[in-house]
Amino acid sequence: MRLLETTIRKIEPIDKAIMDKAQARLDDLTKPRGSLGKLEDIAKQVVGITGTLTPAFNRKTIFTMAGDHGVAAEGVSLYPQEVTSQMVLNFINGGAAINVLARHAGVDVVIVDMGVAKEVPGSQSSVASLKMKKIGYGTKKIAKW
Repeated sequence: MRLLETTIRKIEPIDKAIMDKAQARLDDLTKPRGSLGKLEDIAKQVVGITGTLTPAFNRKTIFTMAGDHGVAAEGVSLYPQEVTSQMVLNFINGGAAINVLARHAGVDVVIVDMGVAKEVPGSQSSVASLKMKKIGYGTKKIAKW
């Protein structure tokens, strides 16, 4: 508990003055004001938390949560549920678009099986990038209670 208390004591208020500077910089960019929506809010918040207009993040991770939904049984999905486990396998093997983007940006990818309806091939082995947090095998059919 000491580590938590020490960490909490280190938390300082957000620097609103530097957030105003960040907003001015965002407004100066060649784009319509506010056109980046929530991304601008997040950028200002990060600047306010870090206290610098040029924050650096040395360690980055993309969490990709995977699961199936019962609405697929109603024929509204482009692909059947069987595809999801194959997609997860592709994420694990680094062959998906998110993996390519992550490699270019120097970002780790962690895949979390939250509820894939079928077992992911190889998921029983210790694949570092796959975390098993399955809360169920997909969801129930949305149209049937």
